[in-house]
Amino acid sequence: MGSNKSKSRSLPLLPLRGLLVYPSMVLHLDVGREKSVKALEQCMIDDHMILLCSQSEVNIEEPTQEDIYRVGTIAKVRQMLKLPNGTIRVLVEGVVRAEIEQYLPNDQFYEVVARELPETMDGDSELDALMRAVLSQFEHYINLSKKVTPETLAAVSDIEQPGRLADVITSHLSLKIKDKQEILETVDVRERLEKLLDFLNNEREVLELERKISQRVKKQMEKTQKEYYLREQMKAIQKELGEKEGRAGEVEELRSQLAEAKLPEKIAAKVEKEIDRLEKMPASSAEGAVIRTYVEWLLALPWNKETEDHLDIAKAQELLEEEHAGLDKPKERVLEYLAVQQLVKKLKGPILCFVGPPGVGKTSLGRSVAKSLGREFVRISLGGVRDEAEIRGHRRTYVGAMPGRIIQGMRTAGTMNPVFLLDEIDKMAMDFRGDPASAMLEVLDPEQNATFSDHYIEMPFDLSKVMFITTANAVHHIPRPLLDRMEVLYIPGYTELEKQEIATKHLLPKQKRDHGLSEEQLVLEPDTLLQLIRDYTRESGVRNLEQQIASICRKAAKLIVTEPSAAPVVVDSAKLKEFLGPSKFRYGMAELEDQIGAVTGLAWTEVGGDTLVIEVSIMPGSGKLTLTGKLGDVMKESAQAAFSYIRSRAKEWGIDPAFHEKNDIHIHIPEGAIPKDGPSAGITMATALVSALTGLRVDRQVAMTGEITLRGRVLPIGGLKEKSLAAHRAGIKKVLLPKDNERDLRDVPDSVKADMTFVPVATMDEVLKHALSDPLPAREPREDDEPSFAAENAALPATVEGEREDVPPLGTH
Repeated sequence: MGSNKSKSRSLPLLPLRGLLVYPSMVLHLDVGREKSVKALEQCMIDDHMILLCSQSEVNIEEPTQEDIYRVGTIAKVRQMLKLPNGTIRVLVEGVVRAEIEQYLPNDQFYEVVARELPETMDGDSELDALMRAVLSQFEHYINLSKKVTPETLAAVSDIEQPGRLADVITSHLSLKIKDKQEILETVDVRERLEKLLDFLNNEREVLELERKISQRVKKQMEKTQKEYYLREQMKAIQKELGEKEGRAGEVEELRSQLAEAKLPEKIAAKVEKEIDRLEKMPASSAEGAVIRTYVEWLLALPWNKETEDHLDIAKAQELLEEEHAGLDKPKERVLEYLAVQQLVKKLKGPILCFVGPPGVGKTSLGRSVAKSLGREFVRISLGGVRDEAEIRGHRRTYVGAMPGRIIQGMRTAGTMNPVFLLDEIDKMAMDFRGDPASAMLEVLDPEQNATFSDHYIEMPFDLSKVMFITTANAVHHIPRPLLDRMEVLYIPGYTELEKQEIATKHLLPKQKRDHGLSEEQLVLEPDTLLQLIRDYTRESGVRNLEQQIASICRKAAKLIVTEPSAAPVVVDSAKLKEFLGPSKFRYGMAELEDQIGAVTGLAWTEVGGDTLVIEVSIMPGSGKLTLTGKLGDVMKESAQAAFSYIRSRAKEWGIDPAFHEKNDIHIHIPEGAIPKDGPSAGITMATALVSALTGLRVDRQVAMTGEITLRGRVLPIGGLKEKSLAAHRAGIKKVLLPKDNERDLRDVPDSVKADMTFVPVATMDEVLKHALSDPLPAREPREDDEPSFAAENAALPATVEGEREDVPPLGTH
């Protein structure tokens, strides 16, 4: 460089941020810092020369000596221009490398003593090769990088000085300031070119990698853009064709439903996963429809929706009384539940089982319970359900899979705490497809049903807040484990007075409304209504009665339409016969006169109580005992026990002890098509046998029920209330019942007790005393008589521990 110039000199210093100037470089700088502006002003006063050094850190506003690199470039300021915003734009030209030797004390600006660093070259044998290599690599760099123009390569190729070539090329590279500073500090030209070659190699590799990545990303982007474009086209085509937006529209709709549903976290995650699967599936895939249906089910279920209970006991009681006559126990149980709920606030839903004959209002009572609680009501019928999948659902892998009836019911309810009525739970059956009753165990177990598992839904569903009510006609058809989970409330049949009240308050007004008749157009007198109940219906409930009232309404409607002058239609006894024909039943099944060998017995059936006449016929023969009337095993054994007992007492009652050898005995129970079973006709058959063998008549006003032992004791039976109602319907005046059943009389309605006499009996002697019109012939026992059971019977206690007193009635009797 110019040898006439001093090697060291004092110069103002301008620190540069994120920038570096090499010798022979010309470029514009914007100067804004106060110290830098003053340094520029000083240089303009002197010889326009200034030292440009870079800061090691770009962010430092007031750099110290340690923050500024020691090696920089002495430059000449060619031009200076003040901009409106206060900054100064200068045009500088790099002259020579220089190193700071010391900082001079100056508060206004940085002032330093700098020593020039002329370039050094150790021989030039390799320089040409190095220069060519650098140019070649730079050409590669330009091809890969879009930041440098091809014109730059042409300009650089014309440079002949190796040092200047290195500086110019470095200035065009996107290197870090530290790397550029390294090139600046390298005074030896050959070394500088080698370092530059390293940097170029590294940069080229990085650029090649960048290009590969960008190509890959570009391909991906192109694919995504293509798909997006095609999807948009498809949407447009479908829109033009008037179709909905296909799979994309479905997915969008499901996502918006998911956002609105506010599902629990686990369920929401499952739904999200399934929606993602659906989105990836081709529109033609059949699996798509399966997933969509599944997602719709998950979204439709009430995972966290509840209704608030109305815990007003007075209102609930009023509503139950208004809608149902009688049924005191079930009503009381519902009010107890409400009271506990009011105190506890959160109670596991009880499982009530209403058991009673058809037509007594079990289902409608369930509906009233829901109404009184202010809950949703769901009813499903289990009659004839044989498949376990009906309860638990099918796995999704099956074609046409659906959730079970329970989950379907919960979707219908739309809340987690409905009143859920499971109708006819005793009518479930089982076959090769599984046992639905066993599947019901989880549903009806308060300890398990908080995590009820449906095969289709595959997520645990909480049924613990549901109030389950089940209905059945007979308890003994319900499997024992299932019965254990339920609280059984027996709903017996209605008395005539209750039926009359139900018909007046509920059935008649309802049927009038249904048949378009006003209150005045049809009048059914109270006496006629009682006649209708007695002569045209024989049932525990009121379903048949409602059918007969509907029949009267239809006939009245026809009469009013054809003969308007006939209104109002007043139905009296004659009109009743005209509308419904002759009586279907004879009120008072009791015989018109006392009979020999015919006794009225009382039976319990699934449809309520009933009366049946047991007849005994004695014929000369060889001692054959015949039983007819489709009797079950227990009833046949009961007949054998009665027969054996009479043989043991024959001599005492004046009956020929050899009667069983000379006569054939036939015991018959009419209505042979109806199966009959159970032990409770024992004393009835014994009485009929005694009457037939002694020729003594039986009081037609007496009916009886009770099991007999070989010693003539009378054992307790079940279903006393239903049997009492049946006796009352038949016009019986006296009922003989086992002494141990005396406590059950509290369940018999007062109106029935007022019309009939109930006589508790402990032995067969007492039965015969009340049943036979004429007393048995009494005689003193002779010395040659065989030992009699009479004395033993008298000594027996009234009850024996372990008797089956609380066993629910089985079979018909």
